[in-house]
Amino acid sequence: VHLVESGGGLVQAGGSLRLSCAASGFTFDDYALAWFRQAPGKEREGISCIAANDDSTWYADSVKGRFTISRDNAKNTVYLQMNRLKPEDTAVYYCAAASVVRGLWVPEVYDYWGPGTQVTVSS
Repeated sequence: VHLVESGGGLVQAGGSLRLSCAASGFTFDDYALAWFRQAPGKEREGISCIAANDDSTWYADSVKGRFTISRDNAKNTVYLQMNRLKPEDTAVYYCAAASVVRGLWVPEVYDYWGPGTQVTVSS
């Protein structure tokens, strides 16, 4: 099983980035996909999730209206479009996959994780 994030980098406040997470080794269509992030000295924070079956989406209040999650099952890839970035969005961003989501923002629920990609937003 592999999840690999890409698309992170350095961007100025107000800018945009699009993260991708390519998956392999499991039945992608059957899994909910989520994005978490972890800033230095802080706990891992769940920020967005997309369901397996009907593409329902959820967002943390901190990113609602600025970030958009989507998935392409044909490409086994989940995306996170991040607009109007703020310095407080600086973190390592992780994608994760869960066969059953018992708790939306509970990291232990997720079966598979990527290694993360750094996003740095300068002021």
